[in-house]
Amino acid sequence: MQLIKGESSYRVNKEKLLKQKLQWQEEYFAVSVSDSQVVNVRNYILHQEEHHREKTYIEEYDKFIRKYKFQVIQDMKGRT
Repeated sequence: MQLIKGESSYRVNKEKLLKQKLQWQEEYFAVSVSDSQVVNVRNYILHQEEHHREKTYIEEYDKFIRKYKFQVIQDMKGRT
């Protein structure tokens, strides 16, 4: 994941694809989705800032983990 985050931010910043510098958070959350859900995921990303005015990331994360019965795995540093 570190390589993906590093390479993507390097390219975005080098090509000046955003007005501001792209910086990733240290933590991340990743799941795969089926092709049928790609449009929903894109819409979520497009409206993420607006969405998080109503519900924090942590609230949404906790609900998602419970709803789909995911197991949280700690990394080597002891964080989740």
